[in-house]
Amino acid sequence: MAVDYAVIVVYLAGMLAMGWWGMRRARSKSEFLVAGRRLGPWMYSGTMAAIVLGGASTIGGVGLGYQYGLSGAWMVFTIGLGLLALSVFFSARIARLKVYTVSEMLDLRYGGRAGVISGVVMWAYTLMLAVTSTIAYATIFDVLFDVNRTVAIILGGTIVVAYSTLGGMWSITITDMVQFVVKTIGVLLLLLPIAVVKAGGFSEMKAKLPTEYFDPLGIGGETIFTYVLIYTFGMLIGQDIWQRVFTARSDSTARWGGTVAGTYCLVYALAGAVIGTAAKVMYPTLPSADAAFATIVKDELPVGVRGLVLAAALAAVMSTSSGALIACATVANNDIWSRLRGVVAKEGEGERDEVKGNRAFILLMGVAVIVIAIALNNVVEALTVAYNLLVGGLLVPILGGLLWRRGTAAGALAAVAVGGASVIGLMAGFGILANEPVYYGLLASLAVYVVVSLATKPTDAAVLTAWRERLAGRGTEEPATPDPVTV
Repeated sequence: MAVDYAVIVVYLAGMLAMGWWGMRRARSKSEFLVAGRRLGPWMYSGTMAAIVLGGASTIGGVGLGYQYGLSGAWMVFTIGLGLLALSVFFSARIARLKVYTVSEMLDLRYGGRAGVISGVVMWAYTLMLAVTSTIAYATIFDVLFDVNRTVAIILGGTIVVAYSTLGGMWSITITDMVQFVVKTIGVLLLLLPIAVVKAGGFSEMKAKLPTEYFDPLGIGGETIFTYVLIYTFGMLIGQDIWQRVFTARSDSTARWGGTVAGTYCLVYALAGAVIGTAAKVMYPTLPSADAAFATIVKDELPVGVRGLVLAAALAAVMSTSSGALIACATVANNDIWSRLRGVVAKEGEGERDEVKGNRAFILLMGVAVIVIAIALNNVVEALTVAYNLLVGGLLVPILGGLLWRRGTAAGALAAVAVGGASVIGLMAGFGILANEPVYYGLLASLAVYVVVSLATKPTDAAVLTAWRERLAGRGTEEPATPDPVTV
């Protein structure tokens, strides 16, 4: 394993070096939180694909392939569909707003009264997303170094917190681009063909497995529908995703770069399912489906290649973890803490160092994420709660604000409160992993949004005029200046 260890150590050292490089660039709030809004199409595509394809998409995607065959691709496939929908229909308008958080967008659209409660919901979602990504380090480092769960979480989490705190979005962007390349080579170009060959090819796989393993809908229609609700719609409104859209240097970059990333996700989804199906042929009685990735890597890959593929898995986890971490810190600082301390600031505290403040929040949230990850046992339940709250509470007011002129602040606040409360109550009644909470919570949020909006005074004309100006890209003060790393 010495060669494999060397590959991983070099990779991790490179991540820290990128953090140091990013620290030298991040000299303003815009540079630190959204990379100066300068990313060109290729870098934007790579980093967007990296953020959405994390440990769940890699280790979990292979596990679903092991359990269900080719239809196990649907979870990651719906993530790709969500990214495509965001890129084609909404990303250009989102990028033109020149904001930093989803809650700022809600404030602009509804007149400054919808952001606080939405910030709390979004913070809870991004925190749990960062926690569940951090927990995934335990699986990878256990294969690599045979260390216990706590040490693995601290080791992986510390590296991500370090480079994220140092350089903010610039560090995360550069590391994500490296992680995208490593992930593409490790999973698509190496593990996929090796797994298929080791399993005897597709003909042997079909001969040894039940026919339902090759049924595109074998995982079940209800499961696919739930994936669409949670992941496809979740991609449309998550702060971690929007914050990457804010990094695009132009409308076309956000639209076409995101479309490329979404298409890449579809390919990655199928690759994970095929790898899992091949693992089922080679190891038909594994104790758990999620062990399929680590087992096939550990037992079937040659020295050196094994290290690169494990680095690819580590890259997948780190990209999602760092993206969720900076999103969590951005929401905590800009949407919650800044509003709470607003009265004090008006009384004459001097101008804050924006970079220093956001850097401190990344460090604080990073420590919290590591502590919660160590204490938390059920990853699936935590992630389900996060996505149910996000979709049930925020989907309707966000999309309603973008698509329906008659939506009001009262309707948005009612939708967040009723949708969020409904999801929590239904999870208590039906169970956290049940499908009903997100179904009925979303319907309740939609009904309340429409009824309350129609029953209350329309949004002030001046607010809507200012909103349309921002959507058109006018009235913003942050020009996208040329930069040598906008490829």
